Amino acid sequence: MTYILAIDGPSGSGKSTISVKLAEILKIEYLNTGSMYRAVTKYFLDNNIKEDASDCKISEALDDINIDFIENNIYINGENVEGDIRTDLVTKNVSWVSANGLVRQRLVEMQREIANEKSFVLDGRDIGTVVFPNAKYKFYLTANAHQRAIRRFFQNESGFSIDELEQAIIQRDLYDSTRAISPLKKADDAIEIDNSNQTIEETVKTILDNMGKDDVV
Repeated sequence: MTYILAIDGPSGSGKSTISVKLAEILKIEYLNTGSMYRAVTKYFLDNNIKEDASDCKISEALDDINIDFIENNIYINGENVEGDIRTDLVTKNVSWVSANGLVRQRLVEMQREIANEKSFVLDGRDIGTVVFPNAKYKFYLTANAHQRAIRRFFQNESGFSIDELEQAIIQRDLYDSTRAISPLKKADDAIEIDNSNQTIEETVKTILDNMGKDDVV
């Protein structure tokens, strides 16, 4: 029997790292939906597609994009872009790309198709509310903005200072939670975990403790 484990939450809440560990422990697949939006953002930037682009131009660009995951690396049109999707430029632009209705519709279709026949853990901002509203397990991870900024800083993915990262995170939270399409929010039936003062291992244990024994290997 297959199932979906949905992990939602804002940037820096540890979703990706925790999801990878859960997939390893549970012996199921992992799909990083955030990487998909970042990959599309990189493609848009490389092809000079801006926020004010017409629906026609965005739709045509999406038709030209093929996304695949191979050994935890994301590929776009056969090119490994795993090392190129967390630059400051991509980070600055991913919000408007991920808020675009055409982009979200296409990527949600991809995500549902990929996770159709196997058990998956997926992380994002709308997995439990939009992509898989009937997921067997739903968790919402959060942490205070300062702690999330510290995490991002020590991941060495940005040239920003901790204070600059904290302000960027606050702005991203506001944008994501107030956008008209698939806003960031906790599903009504999701379990919320504030891991501001938890280690990764402690958060993983909390999730496993709240899952059914039959699905925990």
